[in-house]
Amino acid sequence: MTQVAFPKLLSSQIAFDIARAILDGFDKHYRLFRQASQQARRLFEKADWKAAQQAARERIGFYDQRVQECVHALEDDYAPEDLTDRVWREIKLHYIGLLAGHKQPELAETFFNSVSCHILHRTYYHNDYIFVRPVVSTEYIDTDEPQPTYRVYYPAADGPRVALRRIVTNFQLDAPFADLDRDVQLVEERMNAAFGLGKRESNQQFQVLSSLFFRNKGAYIVGRAINGAREYPFVIPVLHNRKGQLVLDTVLTDQEQIIILFSFTRAYFSVDMEVPSAYVSFLRSCMPRKARSEIYTVLGLQKQGKALFYRDFLQHLKHSSDYFRIAPGIRGLVMLVFELPSFPYVFKVIKDFYPPPKETTRAQVKEKYLLVKYHDRVGRMADTLEYSNVAFPLARFSEELVGELQKYAPSLVEIEGECIVIRHLYIERRMVPLNIFLSEAQEQGKPELVEHGIVEYGNAIKDLVAANIFPGDMLYKNFGVTRHGRVVFYDYDEIEYLTDCNFRDIPAARNEEDEMASEPWYPIGKHDVFPEQFGRFLLGNPAIRRHFMQHHADLLTRDYWQSHKDRILEGFVDDVFPYPQQIRFCHQATPTVASTPLYLENLHNE
Repeated sequence: MTQVAFPKLLSSQIAFDIARAILDGFDKHYRLFRQASQQARRLFEKADWKAAQQAARERIGFYDQRVQECVHALEDDYAPEDLTDRVWREIKLHYIGLLAGHKQPELAETFFNSVSCHILHRTYYHNDYIFVRPVVSTEYIDTDEPQPTYRVYYPAADGPRVALRRIVTNFQLDAPFADLDRDVQLVEERMNAAFGLGKRESNQQFQVLSSLFFRNKGAYIVGRAINGAREYPFVIPVLHNRKGQLVLDTVLTDQEQIIILFSFTRAYFSVDMEVPSAYVSFLRSCMPRKARSEIYTVLGLQKQGKALFYRDFLQHLKHSSDYFRIAPGIRGLVMLVFELPSFPYVFKVIKDFYPPPKETTRAQVKEKYLLVKYHDRVGRMADTLEYSNVAFPLARFSEELVGELQKYAPSLVEIEGECIVIRHLYIERRMVPLNIFLSEAQEQGKPELVEHGIVEYGNAIKDLVAANIFPGDMLYKNFGVTRHGRVVFYDYDEIEYLTDCNFRDIPAARNEEDEMASEPWYPIGKHDVFPEQFGRFLLGNPAIRRHFMQHHADLLTRDYWQSHKDRILEGFVDDVFPYPQQIRFCHQATPTVASTPLYLENLHNE
């Protein structure tokens, strides 16, 4: 056998020390991340919803904090002249060696990229220096902990009901159930109807992820039922009733409902995972149409989701030939939005200047988007991916789009050779703007779609209200319709906390001159809102007005908004269920509006 001499590449102690420091920074981050996920369980058991909300917000910032810590430590400890190109190449090679046997190698690679991109110039963003492509495989990574990634239960001996009860009790939640036997019987009946569990095959089992999924006021048991050669995903939500007892609220057996539960429009789950890639693999078997990037994101690993999304985007660019163009619809005053028709996302750039009546700045707009990132999105606000210094192939941009970018956002755009570099942008799932949805439904003579759109529009606003969000600009163009027919808000430059708004009735006119005046005769403060005026901008179309007044007339009253503001100020945290009301077993939690999904095949996946 011919022996191949391995070149003496790894000769720098500085390179090894830096690689070790970066990995130590990641390990600290993931240790704190898991601690936060474990805390979510304790807060759920105590029903401490305010603390749970705060902990969820704080966890989102963990990653950037650890990256900054690591960057500052490296900048303090090493002089720029020590960090030559050769050293940086060695840093990556040492890092790869340190990842042998690591339980979260894909996350550690992304952390390495985040640190490196804070230090290196954009010209170094290629595979010699960072992980443009992943190196360490995540297949078949085993956990070192006593419990495996998922547990297996065999219902053949004692029946499905006993196995289901054991599934629930094995989580050992430190809170009493109101009537577990009743709830388990309801779960069994629902699953038997959906999966045919009564018809036992030779291979019948339940596979259940070992950690609960916590979000908002719910804990979720996630598993799959296997009956012969068939697999069926299921999710069992666990809630507190008004007496502080636990109940199994329902069981989700419809894959579309499970996809909505894991939607990009909801807050991230808290899940204690030693091997996150194993959880992602399990969830993908339940939702094969869901991209791995979206699953990582919904598990709270949004930076990994962002990295995978960008790799998928680069692959799509290589295998497509269409052109980037201005997105269809009414053009916004604050954002310039463009798209690649073959790619189901839009790209949003903050303009350099805004015509009246907009009074804002780029910093303020970024703060609004950050508010949404940290807030509970309750299924009604789209999550966004924020990127800096993105290089696009100039040849794929239409001349109109290049001209628009250079006209409205010149400070963010630079042409470098064959690339156009955009210094800051947001990427967001593409949806059909609600104004277009309603217009097309009327043109096609489909009044049921018009009514559905208006019902969902009002439901979206009411869910936002429950989450302490006032949309600000409530025009239909600022809402989108997903493939599931859900209406989602996506224009954030005017949102406010509901509790910061002052809801008022319009004062009665003092005389005829007041009534005829072109300007209001009463003072209006910065945060004043007059709900009775909403109809003036929203209800000009008779059909839309009829549906709106039938389902959501309360949105035009001060009392509706003020009463919810008062509840929030008093400390109430409302329930907003990520599944339809009609599939719930026991309605003992505070109900909120939820509509039946309407599947629209011509729209994109939620």
